[in-house]
Amino acid sequence: MKFSKRLDRFGEEIFGELNKKRLALEAQNKKLYNLSIGTPDFTVSQEIKDALCEAAQDPDNWKYALRDIPELLEAVVEYYEKRFGVKITTDMIASCYGTQEGMGHLALAICDEGETVLLPTPCYPVFIASAKLAGAEVYYYKMTEETGFLPDVTTIPEEVADRAKYMVISLPSNPTGSIGNDKVYQDLIAFARKHDILLIHDNAYSDIIYDGVVGGSFLAYEGAAQVGAEFFSLSKSFNITGARVSFLIGRPDIIEAFSKLRSQIDFGMFLPIQKAAVTALKSDLTRVKVQCDEYEARRNALCESFSEIGWNIPKNAGSMFVWAKIPEGFGSSMEFCSELMEKAGVICTPGESFGPEGRDYVRFALVQPPEKLREAAAAIKASGILG
Repeated sequence: MKFSKRLDRFGEEIFGELNKKRLALEAQNKKLYNLSIGTPDFTVSQEIKDALCEAAQDPDNWKYALRDIPELLEAVVEYYEKRFGVKITTDMIASCYGTQEGMGHLALAICDEGETVLLPTPCYPVFIASAKLAGAEVYYYKMTEETGFLPDVTTIPEEVADRAKYMVISLPSNPTGSIGNDKVYQDLIAFARKHDILLIHDNAYSDIIYDGVVGGSFLAYEGAAQVGAEFFSLSKSFNITGARVSFLIGRPDIIEAFSKLRSQIDFGMFLPIQKAAVTALKSDLTRVKVQCDEYEARRNALCESFSEIGWNIPKNAGSMFVWAKIPEGFGSSMEFCSELMEKAGVICTPGESFGPEGRDYVRFALVQPPEKLREAAAAIKASGILG
C-alpha cells in the first residue's frame, strides 16, 4: 500500500537510535540520569486532582463537550488580567489539546501549500513539523549565541518577509532558555505590521524565569493583539502535561479560523479536564512561584557543577531547559549524546532535533533535583569524555 506523500516531508525519528541504546543500558542495570524529556517531575496540586475527580462523578460530564464551557473562558480572561495585566475577551480564546496539537492545526488553518513561514532556529521541533504538515516553505531566522539567542528581524531579507504568512516566536525559548525584552517584542510587532505577517507566540514557560525577572505575555505589548496570537499552556506551570490543556489567545479572526478547523476533527475538551483547568487558573499562584525557585536551584546546580568539571555552560534565563555547546572533538551533537549516554549514563537531547543551528549543542531538561544533577556532573567527570 502507498501512503500519503505528506509523510515524506518528515525524516526518520531522531531519537530512535538513542532510545535503543538507553534500553540496552537499562537492561545492563547501568545508572542513568535521564535529562532528555521536558516532563515536569513535580506533583499536581491536590485541588486540581480533586476538581477532576469530582467532575468525573457527574454522568453528564462524560458526554461530548462540543465547546469551551463559559466557566473556563471566563477563568482564562480573569487569569490573563490577574497574572499578566492583559485584558482579553472570550472571543479571543480557543482551547486545544496541548500546544503541539494546536500549532499543527493552526498551520493548517492559516497557511496554504507553498506559502512561506518564518521559524526560529533552534526551535521546538513541532514548529517545523506543523509547517511541513501544512506544506509550507520554511525560512529559518537564526537565534545565535552572539545575539543572546534572541530574534533579530533585521537579518530576514525583505523579499522573504514580504511573502511570509506567519512567524513563530517562542520566549522563553525551548531549547535555548533565552527570554524576551521590550525591544525584541516591539521590533517584532513593527516588523509584522510592515510585512502583513501573523505573529504566533508560544508562551509555555512564562512561569519559569529566573534571577528575579517576572514572565509576561506577548499580548501585553501595544499592537500585539492586532498582529497575532499566543499559545498559553497549563502544562509546565501546573504540572499537568498529560492532561493536554492549552489555549490559543489573540486576534478574534485567527481564533475563529482555528476553531473552524478544529470543529471538523474534534468534539471538544473532556469536561472534567475543563473543570480541572478552571481550578488551576483560579488557584493561588504561590505554589507556581515556589516551583520556579526550585527550577532555578536546579539550573544553578547543573551549570555550576558542570562548569566545575571543565564544561562551561552559561546559565539560561528561563524555561526548564539548559542549552549547552558540546565539547570540542565531536562531529555532531548526536554523536556526543550517544557517547555521553554510554560512558556517563547521562541522557540529553541532540541539538539536531531543534533545527539547522542545533548541531553543535545539546539540551538538558531540569527534571532531576539538584543533588542528582551534581551526581550527573560527577559521572561525566569520571567517564573521561571531556578529555
